[in-house]
Amino acid sequence: MAQGNVDFRWENFPNKKVEMKHALSDIKDGDFYFSKGRNNINTALTYYIRANDFNPNNAELNYKISKCYLRVRPENLALVYLAKYKMLSTEVSTEYYLTFGMANQRNLKFDVAIEAFMKYKSLLDPKEAKKYNSRINRYIKECQFGKNMLAQPSRVFIDNLGASVNSQYDDYWPVISADESRLYFTSRRSGSTGNLVDASTEQYYEDIYFSDNRNEYWNPAVNIGEPVNDIGHDAIVGRSPDGQTILIYRNIGKNGGDIYFSKLQGDRWSKPKALPKPINSQYHESSASYSYDGRRIYFVSNRPGGVGGKDIYYCELNEKGKWGEAINLGKKVNTRNNEIGVYLHADGVTLYFSSNGRIGMGNYDVYKTILKDGNWSKPINLGYPINTYDPDAFFTMAANGRHAYYSTIREGGLGGQDIYLITFLGPEKPQVDNTEDQLISMRQSAVTQDVMEAQIPLAEHHLTLLKGKITNSKNNKALEADIELIDNEKNIKLASFKSNSVSGSYIVSLPAGKNYGIIVKSDGYLFHSENFIVSDTSAYREVIINIALSPIAVGSKVRLNNIFFAYQKAELSPSSQGELDRVLNLMKDYPKLKIEVSGHTDNVGSQEYNQTLSTQRAKAVADYLISKGVKESRITFVGYGFEKPVADNNTEEGRKLNRRSEIKIIGK
Repeated sequence: MAQGNVDFRWENFPNKKVEMKHALSDIKDGDFYFSKGRNNINTALTYYIRANDFNPNNAELNYKISKCYLRVRPENLALVYLAKYKMLSTEVSTEYYLTFGMANQRNLKFDVAIEAFMKYKSLLDPKEAKKYNSRINRYIKECQFGKNMLAQPSRVFIDNLGASVNSQYDDYWPVISADESRLYFTSRRSGSTGNLVDASTEQYYEDIYFSDNRNEYWNPAVNIGEPVNDIGHDAIVGRSPDGQTILIYRNIGKNGGDIYFSKLQGDRWSKPKALPKPINSQYHESSASYSYDGRRIYFVSNRPGGVGGKDIYYCELNEKGKWGEAINLGKKVNTRNNEIGVYLHADGVTLYFSSNGRIGMGNYDVYKTILKDGNWSKPINLGYPINTYDPDAFFTMAANGRHAYYSTIREGGLGGQDIYLITFLGPEKPQVDNTEDQLISMRQSAVTQDVMEAQIPLAEHHLTLLKGKITNSKNNKALEADIELIDNEKNIKLASFKSNSVSGSYIVSLPAGKNYGIIVKSDGYLFHSENFIVSDTSAYREVIINIALSPIAVGSKVRLNNIFFAYQKAELSPSSQGELDRVLNLMKDYPKLKIEVSGHTDNVGSQEYNQTLSTQRAKAVADYLISKGVKESRITFVGYGFEKPVADNNTEEGRKLNRRSEIKIIGK
C-alpha cells in the first residue's frame, strides 16, 4: 500500500461507521450513474465528491473523479485529481497514461498529451496494441493538429449569449434568421410542454424556443408553444429562406426520427407535418437546411448505402413540385464516421457542418465546404478557438458573414451546452515595423501536413439581402403577397416566397452572379417590380425596400423596373421579356383595363432629344403588347422626356431612377 493511500475499510474509520456507510453508498451510486453515460456524469460526480470529502486520500476514488472531469467542467480539475491519484499510488495503472493524455489534450497541453499517449502505447501487449493503436494514433494526430491551430488561432470573439437565451440546462441548435432579427433554438429546460422528464437521459424533453433581437440585445427566450411543441421531443433544425417555415426534428413513430415542417400563418404556426419521401425514410433523419431559393434541401440521414454512419444528402424540387431522389454528397464531404448539423449559407454555395470523422481538435468540429461548378471543395476546419476538444456543432451563419452562432460547452457557461455568438474579425492588419519572425507568426493559413486540414480563410460572402414590408398604398395595412425571384437573363423563375399576412414583412437572399428581377403580386393590386444586379465581386449589403402595392383602380400606376433598352435607343432588351409578359397578363386578367404607357429620361442631352427617345421607348412597349393581341384602343403611349423626375438629376443614382418606364390605369 502506498504511503498516504487510505482504503475504504471499516478498520480505517473505527469511530465513523455511519459516515463510512454513507460514503460506500455514495461510491456505489456514483458508479451507477457513471455507467449510464454523458447525461449522468454530473450526478455521478456529486456522489463521488461527497465520498471524497469523507476520505480524500483514496487513490481509486481520485481516479474516478478525474475521469468525470474528462466529461464535465471545469476540465482542468481532471489533472488535479490525476496528480492526487499518482501521489497516492505505489504504481499507476497502464490506463492512467491514457487518461492523463486525454486530460492534457482537453486542457490544450498537447506535447504532454502526446508523450502520455506514446507511453500508453509502449505498455500495451500485442493483443491490446492491435485493439487500441488506431484509436491512440488518432488522439496523437488530433494533438498535432491542435498544436497548429493553437499557434494560429482564428481571429474571432466568442461570447455566451447570456441568461436571456441560455439556461442551467442544455440549450443548443441555434437557427438564426438571415438578418439576425430572430433566433430559434432547442432547450431541455424545465417548464417544457408537458414538463416531462425523458427516463433514458433523466433530462426534460426538448422544446423549441425563440428570442428576438432588439438593438443588439436578445429578449428573454419564449417557448414557441403548441402546436409546434408537444409533450415529446421537438428540436428545431432549420428554416426556410423567407423565415416563414421552420424545420423540426421529432422522433415519434417507427422511423427512428424524421424531419417535420411548420408554416407561419400570420402570427401562428401550423401543426407540424412530416416531410415526404425520399427526404424522410425508415431510418434516422436529423438536421436539414434549405437553399436560398427553397428548391434544394440538405439533410442528414443514416440510411444504407452512404459513405459512413450519418451522411449529408440533398433533394431537389422537380418541375411538378415533388422532391427528387436523395443524392449523397460523396466522399469528399462525408466520412466513415458521422456528419451532423448541416447548414447552407444564404450565399447558396457555402455549406457548414460538423464531423467526427476527420482529424480535428477532437470529438465534433465545425467545417465548411464551397460548391463551385457543381463540385464541393475539400472541407476546411474552422480552427481554434471555434473548435475545441468538446463537441462543437449546429453552426449557423448570418447572411453578412460576420456573425455566426453555434452550441458548445465552455468554461463559464450557464449550463451544459450553451449557445454562443462568434464574431469574425477578419485578417489582422500588418504593422509597418516588424521582424521576420513576427511576420511569420501572423500568417493566416495553417501549416499543413498530410493528416491535417487547412485552417479557414475568412472570406467575405457575396450577396444582397433584400427585406422590408409590403402594404396597401391606400391604407398602409400589411399585405400577404407573392414574391417571385426571376433570373432576368434567362427569363426563368428561380423561387417563390410570401410576405407575412400580419406584419407584411419579407426577406429574400440574392446570391452573387445574377441579374435579378423581384416581382411582388397580390390579387386586386398592380404588381411591383425591382431589379438587382449582383456581380460576383459585390460586397455584402442589406437593402430595405418597403413596397406599397396600388389597388387596381383608375389613376394607379407602377414603375416597370425590369424593362431594359439598348443604350440611347428604343430597342427592347431580351431581358425585358418577363416584365413585358407580366403587363400582358395584367391586360388579359382585366379585359376592360385601359393603360397609359409612359417613358421618362434624365436631363442629359437636349429636351427635344429626350422627348423623342422617351416617346419611342413608350411606343416600343405599347407595340409589343398590341403585337400579342391587346387591342390598340386599350393602350396609349406618351413620352415625358425629363419633365417628371422622381429624383435629383445632379447625381448618377438620381439620373438612373429618372430613366424609367411606367404604366398608369386610365380606365377599367
